[in-house]
Amino acid sequence: MRQQFRLPSDNEEYLNARSLSWETVIDNRVQRVIVYDFPVPPGYDRNNVDLNLRIETGYPDAQIDMVYFHPPLARSDGRPIKAITTEQFDGKQWQRWSRHRSVANPWRPGIDCIATHLGLVEEWLKKELTTG
Repeated sequence: MRQQFRLPSDNEEYLNARSLSWETVIDNRVQRVIVYDFPVPPGYDRNNVDLNLRIETGYPDAQIDMVYFHPPLARSDGRPIKAITTEQFDGKQWQRWSRHRSVANPWRPGIDCIATHLGLVEEWLKKELTTG
């Protein structure tokens, strides 16, 4: 696994404690964490997917925003997933889910991290299945 930049140690410990296969990649000066075989709840066309998170300069004070999936996810019921597009990274087309924190749920430096963001991703995956 590539480790082209280091995450804060608590982030690495969290990913390892969840037994997730992950790496850090820099492509065109963009830093991302790629997590492989991330579990997806029932209701999608697959059980696992790779995901990546864009890590901005200044992280962990700077927030993580959105999530990117490869291969693209689809709902099993055939309904479209809202607010998605594609983006090239690391030689692949990733499905970008445009999901953001709100004024009621802002990024909290010193508290929020990859662990809390992946918790949001899991909520977004569940919530998507109840809309439409």
